Amino acid sequence: MSWSFETDPEYQQELDWVETFVREEVEPLDHVLGSPYDVTDPGFVKLVRPLQQRTRARKLWGCHLGADLGGPGYGQVKLALLNEILGRSAFGPTVFGCQAPDSGNAEILAHFGTAAQTAQYLQPLLANEIVSCFAMTEPQGGADPKVLTTTAVREGDEWVISGQKWFASNARYAAFFIVMVVTDPEAPPYQRMSMLIVPAGTKGLEIVRNVGWGSERAATHGYLNFDRVRVPADAMLGRPGQAFVVAQVRLGGGRIHHAMRTIGEARKAMDMMCERVLSRVTQGELLAKKQMVQEKIADSWIELEQFRLLVLRTAWLIDKHNDYKRVRKDIAAVKAAMPKVLHDIASRALHLHGSLGLSSEMPFASQVLASYFLALADGPTEVHKVTLAREVLGGYRATTDLFPAYHLPRVEAEAQAKFADLLAELAQELGS
Repeated sequence: MSWSFETDPEYQQELDWVETFVREEVEPLDHVLGSPYDVTDPGFVKLVRPLQQRTRARKLWGCHLGADLGGPGYGQVKLALLNEILGRSAFGPTVFGCQAPDSGNAEILAHFGTAAQTAQYLQPLLANEIVSCFAMTEPQGGADPKVLTTTAVREGDEWVISGQKWFASNARYAAFFIVMVVTDPEAPPYQRMSMLIVPAGTKGLEIVRNVGWGSERAATHGYLNFDRVRVPADAMLGRPGQAFVVAQVRLGGGRIHHAMRTIGEARKAMDMMCERVLSRVTQGELLAKKQMVQEKIADSWIELEQFRLLVLRTAWLIDKHNDYKRVRKDIAAVKAAMPKVLHDIASRALHLHGSLGLSSEMPFASQVLASYFLALADGPTEVHKVTLAREVLGGYRATTDLFPAYHLPRVEAEAQAKFADLLAELAQELGS
């Protein structure tokens, strides 16, 4: 039986380079630029593009992509080890060409796009020449997409879209939108909806306003109104009624990738917390000498390492089965655990920094808020806990016994009956 927690030396060298590169070259971008999705910003062009060229030259661009799409085809375990470094910086994924939601939208286009669609949208998206938006949630339905009301009605050679979407990530900068719409209201719940591509600037598509969350500097989440927006019949991704199938292609990978980057975000808070307590003196001694502080450090390390192992194991299972459905339980567990890990570690770091921790000069308040974002994005925590519980319980069966399955007196009686002859033989040997 083979079992190893080691990274192969050649790839570890790459990870060592990435860690230094991100700390020294990429993290500073978070303090001087706005949104990582504003690809036309002169500052982005001047500062980010050269860094992207360096990752390309090192063959670290688009590592989430298979060889058929021009990527290295690393698989999820290697991607996890890379992403936990990139998660330290808002610009990290963009510099390495694996930023959400573009990475997930690229998967959709690769699996379901026509030749014309991939030529028009996928190739420039993979090159980060453009960015995209995934528009699913609505004022009437977020966690339950079965109650969505935005419709698309076929009129001749066109689909006519009417309705509203909100919290459509990166709508402000997107060159195109992938929109989930109801195309057959009378069909079964999971076959009512389809996916359509809507180019930015299409007549009738209005960004009512852009919204940021918390202290986010660039408001990028759009409230959208579709007023009889017309797109060609061939704007559909996949077949009519296939929206749920299409969505799961991106959401399964998206959830695990969020978790990978969250490790980096939490580790950043952990690093800053440890540096703080080893530097700050109060009541005549370092904070690091206080037992209550030591408890915070210990709890944070344990929680982070437990979560990291869960993420890596899930990534390994995805690589093994190459089927997100077979790893549904594990992905749900990762998604449910993720927000609490970041919340608790960032909260401790904030507290141990005192008033400085509350300020905009430290990342902790934003990280705490980000934990709530992670608890809501791609399905709220409660939904994933329900999924997890159902999957776990599916491996058990009900008992018809009058007693609980592990009622100890009954189990003891059964064990004694099963081994009665051996026990009698043993007693006889001991007696002699």
